[in-house]
Amino acid sequence: MSAKVLLVDDDVELIEMLRDYLQRDGFAVDAVHDGTTAVTAALCGDYAIAVLDVMMPGMGGIEVLRQIRAKSVMPVLMLTALGDDAERIDGLELGADDYVPKPCTPRELAARIRAILRRTAGAEPSTEADSAPTVVSVGDLVLWPEQRRAAWAEQPLDLTCTEFNLLEVLARHAGHAVSKDQLSQQGLGRALSRFDRSIDVHVSSIRHKLAPLADGRSRIQTVFRKGYQLVRE
Repeated sequence: MSAKVLLVDDDVELIEMLRDYLQRDGFAVDAVHDGTTAVTAALCGDYAIAVLDVMMPGMGGIEVLRQIRAKSVMPVLMLTALGDDAERIDGLELGADDYVPKPCTPRELAARIRAILRRTAGAEPSTEADSAPTVVSVGDLVLWPEQRRAAWAEQPLDLTCTEFNLLEVLARHAGHAVSKDQLSQQGLGRALSRFDRSIDVHVSSIRHKLAPLADGRSRIQTVFRKGYQLVRE
């Protein structure tokens, strides 16, 4: 069955072009053009992912994302104006899984969607993942990659798709530094670009969801010039 994509943008001409390409590329696609309708559609449970434009009249994309995240962890890919770092960071902090600057090519958008959905399904094609155990655990942290579930001290962790991906990579390498480029490749499905703060924002969100160490430090430490490390106790 084709993955069902919800496109949200008030630019009707752009949306029709993207929808035509995505449908030819094997996706099932619906499009809406305002924020209120987008929230209702996104929360109906019919879609595998939402592609959401930040700049819309009325209810903007950031508020749409906020309302989606209040009730759902469905993957959300943001379309942002080229160079609009503030809007992009706001979206990531609210739980967007990734972003694509506009104008974008339909081919790039399709590739980003596939990368997110591949990781949502736990189908990352790497030898390490294929040979890994069903359960990944580091102290009180337990992840079930095939089920996309995580728990801390036996309590469920509410993670977005990308947060789960990044935490899984850190957990598999617990006690060792993982570079931002490796995290971007495995968590976002793309190479890390210069000045891209996406990984930092996602890791900051994960830090707030994990209990601190006994001395009050975060369990995810920044390793100077190397990346991030999940601390083993």
